[in-house]
Amino acid sequence: MPDHRQRRAPAPDWRRKPTLTGELVLLRPVTVADVPALMPALRDAEVDRLTGSHGDLRPDESAIRTWYATRGEQDGRLDFAVVERATGHVVGEAVLNGWEPANESCSFRILLVPGTYGRGLGTDAVRLIVGHAFDTLGLHRVSLEVYAFNPRARRVYEKAGFVAEGVLRDALLYAGERVDATVMSVLAPEWSRHHGHPETA
Repeated sequence: MPDHRQRRAPAPDWRRKPTLTGELVLLRPVTVADVPALMPALRDAEVDRLTGSHGDLRPDESAIRTWYATRGEQDGRLDFAVVERATGHVVGEAVLNGWEPANESCSFRILLVPGTYGRGLGTDAVRLIVGHAFDTLGLHRVSLEVYAFNPRARRVYEKAGFVAEGVLRDALLYAGERVDATVMSVLAPEWSRHHGHPETA
């Protein structure tokens, strides 16, 4: 059994942009061609609220296209399009970013297009990308923050093995309301036990 508290792998190869296949979705490198499919999420007021994005700071579509056109060139992060296998439609994005080489850790975020919730697509995508972080990239910790008014997302993260670590009080000011954020993470030794299915571990 490897000692996950010691450095256990060479530096991850972030330049390799794979395609990952799950039960319900596949994750492939996102491209500028995916922007039209993602725009309903990037322009949705409720998505803005749940992700803590302030709509008045939203970039224009030209800037968005430039952003997605450069994702394949990035080192130290992976930007995936979430594709529903049954339809072939792009239904969101999933991202590993904020890589900390010295700590073998990174951050995670996911965004789904409105109308695609409640079908297990998000849970499958989370398990795929987090599994890649541990099993292929050799990371030790993957973390995220979820706001108090987004219990649906928190449940998805818990189902995939994320554990609440603490609360950032009043972390977000949105439409005059101060909202707490919960810090969650999953660690390599935990993942090696449950592989994203903690209820069966």
